[in-house]
Amino acid sequence: MGAAQLVAWFLAFAAAAGVVSAAGARPSEVAVGALFTYDSTIGHAARLAIELAVDDVNADGTVLSGTKLSLKSRDTNCSAFIGTVEALQLMEENVVAVIGPQSSGIGHVISHVANELHIPLLSFAATDPTLSALEYPYFLRTTISDYFQMNAVASIVDYYQWKRVTAIYVDDDYGRGGVSALGDALASKRAMISYKAAIPPNSNSDVISDILFTANMMESRVMVVHVNPDTGMRIFSAANELRMMATGYVWIVTDWLAAVLDSSASRDLKDMSHIRGLIVLRQHTPESDVKNEFISKWNTVAHNRSITSGLNSYSFYAYDSVWTVARAIDQFLNSGQQINFSTDPKLHDSNGSTLRLSTLKIFDGGEQMLQQLLLTNFTGVTGPVQFGSDGHLVRPAYDILNVGGSGYRLIGYWSNHSGLSVAAPEILYQKPPNTSAQQLYNVLWPGDSTTTPKGWVFRNNGKALRVGVPNKASFKDLVSSRGPGNVTGYCIDVFNAAIKLLPYPTPVQFVTIGDGTKNPSYIGIVQMVAANILDAAVGDFAIVRNGTAISEYTQPYVEAGLVIVAPVKQINPSAWAFLKPFTLEMWCVTGALFILVGIVVWLLEHRINEEFRGSPRQQVITIFWFSFSTMFTSHTRHRNYRA
Repeated sequence: MGAAQLVAWFLAFAAAAGVVSAAGARPSEVAVGALFTYDSTIGHAARLAIELAVDDVNADGTVLSGTKLSLKSRDTNCSAFIGTVEALQLMEENVVAVIGPQSSGIGHVISHVANELHIPLLSFAATDPTLSALEYPYFLRTTISDYFQMNAVASIVDYYQWKRVTAIYVDDDYGRGGVSALGDALASKRAMISYKAAIPPNSNSDVISDILFTANMMESRVMVVHVNPDTGMRIFSAANELRMMATGYVWIVTDWLAAVLDSSASRDLKDMSHIRGLIVLRQHTPESDVKNEFISKWNTVAHNRSITSGLNSYSFYAYDSVWTVARAIDQFLNSGQQINFSTDPKLHDSNGSTLRLSTLKIFDGGEQMLQQLLLTNFTGVTGPVQFGSDGHLVRPAYDILNVGGSGYRLIGYWSNHSGLSVAAPEILYQKPPNTSAQQLYNVLWPGDSTTTPKGWVFRNNGKALRVGVPNKASFKDLVSSRGPGNVTGYCIDVFNAAIKLLPYPTPVQFVTIGDGTKNPSYIGIVQMVAANILDAAVGDFAIVRNGTAISEYTQPYVEAGLVIVAPVKQINPSAWAFLKPFTLEMWCVTGALFILVGIVVWLLEHRINEEFRGSPRQQVITIFWFSFSTMFTSHTRHRNYRA
C-alpha cells in the first residue's frame, strides 16, 4: 500500500467515524406540543400542571439526560375549527408528540392528521370511547375512557334496581359517544335509556329549559347528565326552576361536575342548594407521596401567580402525560433512533394557495415513538401509568361522591376489577375479582330525602295498556264489570298484582267486551289482541288450539282437572253412623251369612269339641257368638298330639 492510498484510507475512516458519532449524538432540545383550551375549567388547571411537569422533567437528570424538553402550546379556544387550525400550525414546528387535544371533537379531526404525519397524540381529557377505534392508531388516551365511566353509571343504576334512565347530554362527539356507551352498559344490566335529551352545543338557558321540560314529561326520574364542564351548571339552574331537584328525582352526573367542584374549591359555589343530592363520579387517583408533593407544588405556584381556580383530577393526568412523553423520548433516543422529519409527497400547495401544507412534515420515527409510548410503565401522580392490550390505561377506577349543602362526601368507589365498593380500588386490585358484594354508603337524595327513590312515575303523555275484559253474565267472581273502567274479580286481582311487580310504570286501561247479559265470544277477544285492537286480555280464558295459533297465553293460575260434582245436604250426627256405608238389606244378608257360617261350624264341631256341646240354649248362644265374633277375631283350631 502506497503513502497516498494510506492517507486516503485514513481520511475515509475518519469521515465514517464522524458520521457515526453524529448519528449517535442526542439532540440538545426536543419539541413537544400541547393543545387545549386555556380559558376553561380543565384548561386552567391543566396548563399549570403541564408547565410544572416540563420543569420537573428538565430538572431530573435520570430522564432525557443532556436533552431539554421544549413545550409549544396552542389554545383551541373551545372551537373545533380553531382547534384544528391551531393543531396544524403546531405540527409545523416539528413536534414529536402532542399533549392533547382536550376536546373529543378536535381529537376526531386531528387524529387523521396525526395518522398521516406519524405524530402521537396523548389526550388527558378527550374521553369519547370511539376515539379508541383502530382507525386512530396514533391517538393515546392518558385518562380514563367514558367506556368505563358509563359502566360505573350502569353499576349504580343496577345497585338501586332502577331499570330506565333519561340521558341528558351535549349533542357532539363527546356526548353522543358517552351516551352510546351508556346504552350498551345498561343493556348488560337489563336496563335501558328510555329517553335521550340532546342539548345542542352553546345552548342558552331557554333552550335547556325546554329540553328539560320535555324530559320531565317522561316516566323515568333517573337523570344521567353527560355534558361539558363549562356549560353544565346551567342545567341544574334550569332543573331547579322546573322543580326537578325535588324528592323523587335521581341525578347521576359524570366526572365533569367533579372537575367544576374541585376547580371552584367552594369559593365560586357559595350556594349549592340547587345541586344537593346529586351523585357525581370522579376519576380515582390513589393517595401517594408523589401526588401530595405535586399538589403542594401546584398550590404554591398557583398562589404566587394569583391563579384562583383549583386543582382537579384532569390536572393529574396532564402532568403524567408529560412524563409519559419524556420517558418514551428517552427510550427512543437510547435505542439509537434519531429525530428526523421528511416531506410528505402527498402534501403540496396548489397554485396560489396560502395554506402552506408543504410545511407539514412526517416524523420519520413516529411509529417507533408510538411503540415506546405503548410500553410505558411507571408510577405517577395518578397511580400506575401503563397501557393495556386494548390501549386503555390499566386499573380504571372512579370515586363516587354525594353532593351536600356546602360540599360533597365520598360514598364509595367503582373499579373495573370489583365493581362498587367502599374499599379503595388499589386495595381490591391486590385481591381476586369479586363483583358479588356491591356496597355503597347511604346517600342524601334531592329534597334532603334519605329514602331511595323508586326512579319512575306515570308519564303525562304516555299511552295506557289496553286490556280487554269479558263482560259476561256468569261466574262474576272471576271477572265482572260495574261500569266503564270499574272491573273486579279474581282474574283482575291476579293481573293487578303482576303489574305491581314490574320495575317500571305501566298504566292500564280496562276495556269491557260484551253487554253483561250473555257471554261474549272468548276467541273473538283473543282475535282482537292478535289484531292489535287490544294489547292484552284478562279473564277466565281457556287455552284452546284456535287461540294459541294467533296469540300467547300465560301459564294457568287456576288449578284445572277432572272433578266430581255431587249435591251437598245437611246430615245430623248419630251414634249409628257406622251403619251408613251399607243399606239395611245388605246388613241383613251379611248377618244371615254369619249365622249360616256358625251353623256349619256347629255341625262340624259339636261332636268332637266340648265347647259346642251342652243344653240347646247354650248351643244356640254358641252358634250366634261364634258367628258375630268372626267379624273381629280370626279363629284357629288347636289340637294336641301325643306320641
